[in-house]
Amino acid sequence: QVQLVESGGGLVQPGGSLRLSCVASGSIFNVYTMDWYRQTPGNQREFVARITSGLSTSYAGPVEGRFTISRDNAKNGVYLQMNSLKPEDTAVYYCRASRPFRSTEYWGQGTQVTVSS
Repeated sequence: QVQLVESGGGLVQPGGSLRLSCVASGSIFNVYTMDWYRQTPGNQREFVARITSGLSTSYAGPVEGRFTISRDNAKNGVYLQMNSLKPEDTAVYYCRASRPFRSTEYWGQGTQVTVSS
């Protein structure tokens, strides 16, 4: 079992920055692939960024070059640095943990990000 708790969301003006955090507990953190997803009302949850246990990263097209995912295994944490934020980045952001070739996945409760002037 893995418990995930996100934090760091809030209200920011267009062009601003936020850093989201997700802290995991309950299992060996460094074996997990960690993802950030986001969801807006009425829409499916969409992939934002990924970091593997080997520190490989990947990003969705709309955030490439503006967002950076990182992890600190000593702190059981994964982070999403979001720069040059746009109104269309407004969403609830979720942290997800999974392991390759295993069906089990874990989700946090989400943190709201609102980009508005």
